[in-house]
Amino acid sequence: MKQQKLDFVRSILNEQRLKRFLQLTGNIYPDLVKVFYTDLQFNGDSLVSHVKGVDMVIKSDVWAAVTGLKSSGLRINRENLGVVEEFNKIQFYKGCLKNPHSKVRNFSVGGLKLDERLVAFIVSWILTPRGSNHSTLSEEDLLLIYCIKNKVKINWIHTIKEHMQKSMRLCDFHYPYAILISKFLHYF
Repeated sequence: MKQQKLDFVRSILNEQRLKRFLQLTGNIYPDLVKVFYTDLQFNGDSLVSHVKGVDMVIKSDVWAAVTGLKSSGLRINRENLGVVEEFNKIQFYKGCLKNPHSKVRNFSVGGLKLDERLVAFIVSWILTPRGSNHSTLSEEDLLLIYCIKNKVKINWIHTIKEHMQKSMRLCDFHYPYAILISKFLHYF
């Protein structure tokens, strides 16, 4: 039964074309990642930075080469959470619970069914990582989980770039996507 759940989660993540991105491994260069973020600018659909004398312009071709991600699908962020009209956060969350009749106080990962819990942790730890509180889901997290489960194609490049921008505005900024940035450094 658990193997079937894992296979289901694997298949819905593959539908999103996330396999290569989720399997990124290798050395991390924390000091260079910090320099990358210090000089990072968002120029239209490109990321632009300068590290150790190398100008890096990260466009869709670089994303595809490094992560296998393509710039297609829904652009989901805080400002357009209504982009999926049939999405109702409370109704969806209750449908993900082991006990759908329990009262919803907050959107905690604790009461979720196994496959939803796995996807929730992948969203909060890898796809849109944060410094703390991985067990409470935001409305954006719920929408991403909804889209993944319902095979709604997400523009992951846009989602990751939006999350980078959002993270940089936080006072406890923690440099997300260190492996990804290290892969970009290798590419250039």
